[in-house]
Amino acid sequence: MSGLLNRLGKGSAVVGPSVESEVPVDESRPPLEATNKSWLERRTPVIACGAGLFSDGYLNSAIGPVNTILKTLYKTEYANSSAQSNVSAITFAGEVVGIGIFGYTSDHYSRKWSLFVSTIILFVFAALGAGAYGAGGSISGLFAALTAYRFLLGIGIGGEYPAGSVGCAESTGEIESGKRNRWFIWFTNFQIDLGFVVAYLVSMIVVLACGDNHLHAACRIILGLGIIPPLSLIYMRFKLQEPEAYKRETMAKAKMPWFLILKFYWFRLLVVSAIWFIYDFSDFAFSIYSTTITANLPGSDTLWKSLGWGLLINAFYLPGSFIGALVSDKLGPRATLVIFILAQAVTGFVMAGAYEPLSKPNVVAAFCIVYGLFLTFGEAGPGDNIGLIASKTCATSVRGQYYAVAAAFGKIGAFVGTYLFPIIQADGGSDVIKQGQYPFYVASTLCFVAAGLATFCLPAIGQETIDLEDRRFRQYLKEHGYDTTQMGRGDYLESDVVGDASSGSDVKGGVDDKVA
Repeated sequence: MSGLLNRLGKGSAVVGPSVESEVPVDESRPPLEATNKSWLERRTPVIACGAGLFSDGYLNSAIGPVNTILKTLYKTEYANSSAQSNVSAITFAGEVVGIGIFGYTSDHYSRKWSLFVSTIILFVFAALGAGAYGAGGSISGLFAALTAYRFLLGIGIGGEYPAGSVGCAESTGEIESGKRNRWFIWFTNFQIDLGFVVAYLVSMIVVLACGDNHLHAACRIILGLGIIPPLSLIYMRFKLQEPEAYKRETMAKAKMPWFLILKFYWFRLLVVSAIWFIYDFSDFAFSIYSTTITANLPGSDTLWKSLGWGLLINAFYLPGSFIGALVSDKLGPRATLVIFILAQAVTGFVMAGAYEPLSKPNVVAAFCIVYGLFLTFGEAGPGDNIGLIASKTCATSVRGQYYAVAAAFGKIGAFVGTYLFPIIQADGGSDVIKQGQYPFYVASTLCFVAAGLATFCLPAIGQETIDLEDRRFRQYLKEHGYDTTQMGRGDYLESDVVGDASSGSDVKGGVDDKVA
């Protein structure tokens, strides 16, 4: 076991360049953490950039209860049409578009303004979605309007990934070494998970308060409350400054050496994208359809009780995400991802194999615990660390687009999983047990695939990786004739940093610090 941890935590990838490769670097530059900023000033950009992903979690998860309400209100029109899949999954299609757009603008124009625009889009289309209405009261028109608004909402959510998460990762470089991974995770993936939980809590309370005779109002209230998270961030993001790493390394005013970039990063990007696809394939589907999974549990005869079970199940995301953040700082993102995703795979196969006895009313507590552990391990592993890996395995100058490609593959996986989840269940026919087993068999098998990719094809990542990777990439560009003096913004001031960079004095974990 110790050998495996050593391999995962300190070893380099079998194929492709490693972050800790021996590449001559310019050691005259001070590290990012060598600033005169206070404790709060170092963390405020992390919070401002990452907290918007709460909207992603809430708005994506809330459509699960809304989907259940719509099936209750419009039994024939909704359940027997493509609207059921479209309303649930179309947001992911919009996210792919948004990720692509804002991935480009965050590298070529601005992290701050890309993030600000995406926040405005979130606010506007969350409001329009809550007020969706079909012309003349048409039910099909209502579904079409809701689908259209959800797609446009997805574009705004998509901007949170290459602009928000990337800015959050770069801002953690200014935080003291040894705590950077946890701060990134707490304000990215943990926010998504918190959004999942709050969405089901709000839905349960609203449905209980409105009653079965006012589900139309409940549906709109649930969606309407989604405007609050982006609204609360508008001012903070307006005042946000560009990350120091971005000021230093941006190619916004330089010609992008696309061939050199692809040659340097293609393999690593392919691996990260594949793992993200696999994770989101099952994660979002299990979240959105958790009310379907728990529909046969005792006490699920009423809608609000069914939502209560969904709330309990989704609550297991939180301890996994929180604990995984701490472990990531201790063992490193790659080791944490592999260990917990293997635990998730084993738990999934146990869940599938024992689904029949676990689904009986007298062992409902055991069902919730095993299913909850399945979700907990997923969040502690790939949930927490795949975004962290994507943001730290490339240079700052191309991070927005690199992250955008990987995140887009993840959202495609979520889109595909959301569509396929009902089909996988339907393969069980009229057998309720098989309908429950099949998704776990598929998800657990994919977990083993992702673990293999991470173990053998990803580099180890340490606390200083962002700084080291920037230097590696600059050196690579210089060796291939690219003029690196074009990089960086004119308003970046060396007076903002302190200490003797050449010796690494006054800086915890100086420039010679090797990746753990």
